[in-house]
Parts: sequence; C-alpha cells; structure tokens
Amino acid sequence: MTDSMSHVERFRSVMNFKSVDRLPRWEWAMWWDETIARWHKEGLPKELAFSNVFGISEYFGLDPYIQFWFSTTEATIEASQHHTEGSVCCMDDYRKIRPELFPDHSSAIETMRPWALRQQEGQAVVWATFEGFFWFPRTLMDIEKLSYAYFDQPELIHAINSDLLLFNLGLIEKMNKACVPTFITMAEDMSYNHGPMISRAVFDEFLAPYYRKLMDRLREMNVIVIIDTDGDVTELVPWLRNLDVHGVLPLERQAGVDGDKIRALYPDVRLVGHFNKLVMNQGEEAMRAEFERLVPLMQTGGFIPSVDHQTPPGVSLEQYRSYLRLLTEYTVC
Repeated sequence: MTDSMSHVERFRSVMNFKSVDRLPRWEWAMWWDETIARWHKEGLPKELAFSNVFGISEYFGLDPYIQFWFSTTEATIEASQHHTEGSVCCMDDYRKIRPELFPDHSSAIETMRPWALRQQEGQAVVWATFEGFFWFPRTLMDIEKLSYAYFDQPELIHAINSDLLLFNLGLIEKMNKACVPTFITMAEDMSYNHGPMISRAVFDEFLAPYYRKLMDRLREMNVIVIIDTDGDVTELVPWLRNLDVHGVLPLERQAGVDGDKIRALYPDVRLVGHFNKLVMNQGEEAMRAEFERLVPLMQTGGFIPSVDHQTPPGVSLEQYRSYLRLLTEYTVC
C-alpha cells in the first residue's frame, strides 16, 4: 500500500488523535554504540558510524526524523557528554563556570536550513531537543547536591533555571528564523523505577514557572512538546499536563510503566515508545507478543510505538531486522 500522507502530516495527525494512513516508524533514541559496533561485524556498512543516526535510520527504512540537540556546554546540535558534571556546589561555583555555559549556536542553527525545506515538502520531520529544568541543574551539581540545594540554596537553582530559560528562548528565536521543528523533546530524566526523583512541591516551585514561560512561546509556534524522562513517568504526567506539555516518552516497560493505565487516566496525553527492549533478543514470537500488547494503545491514537530506550548490544542485526518487519506490520492502520 502506498503512503497517502507526508511524514509531517502523519506525525501531526497521530499526535492530534486524527486518522492516519499508517503510524510513524521512528526510532526516537539512537542505538547503543556497542550495538552498532556489533552490527558492523554482522553486515551493517562500516561507513554508518554510531553518530550517523539519520543515515542508520535511512538504511533500515525508518521514517526520516532528524534530531538537533542543543548542548548547554558546546556549540553543537548533537547529543554530547558534559564536561561540567558535578562541578557546582554553590553560587560562587556557578558564577565561576557560567562563562563556559550557554554557547552561541548560530552557526550550528544554519545547518538546519536545508532541513526546513525538506520538512516543508513533507520529506522529513525535524525535531529539536533542549535540556530541561531538572536535567541541567542535575548535570551541573549531580543528583545528591541538587536534592539538598532545593532546600538549602533555592536561589542557586532559580539562578540556573532562569539562565537556562533565557538560553532556550534565545535558541527558539534564532531557530525560528532557520527552521521551526515539528516537535521538541525536553531532556529531563527526572523519574526512576519508583516514580519522580522530586516532589510535586519542588516541581511546582523550581520547574513549573520556567516551563510555563517556555510553553507560552512554543504554543505560539504550534510546536508539540514531549518530555523525555526515563523510569516510571505515571505520577509525573498530571504535573506536566497542568503546564500544557503535550506528551512523554519512552514509557519504560521494565520500570513498570503501563501505557494503557496512563491513557485511561489522561486520555489526551501523547505517548511515544513503550516497546520493551528486553524482549528484542528473545525471538520473533516474543516480539510479536510485545506488539500485540501495544495494539489497544495504538488504536487509541496519540501514540507512536518505538523501542522504550536505546536498542541494547544483546540484540543481533538479524533480530533487529525481525523487529523492523513486525514494526512495519503493526503500524499499518
């Protein structure tokens, strides 16, 4: 069957609970570097390096989704490791390191222009990733120091997040002139397998005010916003929906997330992921059973099935191809 919708139309339609010709086939998280190294030995072309996420997706026949991750420490739009992790203990530390943060992304943003045309023609879906108001302070401080700082140094956290908000808003304005993404993911990782790492009170004081201002601007641009947070996101969902955030990913099954329960409790939340990566090396029958588990959720709309985190190195290239065949089968509407 020939696709009747463009990639952009399809994504927007499914995220707005409208009918589609088929569901998107999109790998939201890059594969583990060890996975790609293994696949190179099993037939994946050597020129498809781990960092070439778009090229690998294209090779596998996945839909053309291109991600631009805006680093807070380097003038790059690729996901990168932070060299500042855990270096901040107090306001003096932050002031000292502040000149090294929030780089100028003007040159990198220019590389988005060709993708704007491809997106306009429906040939690709552009998405941007910004670092969030839990992620970034945690990166600077580490989780233990941050947890104490919410109570002992609230002015420090507000200073960090005020600066981050201005940085992200500035990026949006520059990006707006080159390429408006179809959607944005916010890197947060603020939950673990027992729920949020922070309380609702901490969320409301230290994250919500900044999200409201960010969402106000993104709403004007008609951009869908999805929070990227590992672990059990269930308790976080109403906090985020209260801020008009549209959705969450990756819905990690091994953390106990139940997508059907989230859909029943919050019918309008957009969901991405939820295919348990731990079954991918257990054979096609196990993978088919996992897709069958997701069918009721797929039928509700507002959901894109995808691996619930990076495909691990225990998965062979042949097993991944089996997963892709099943993905193609189950995403036909």
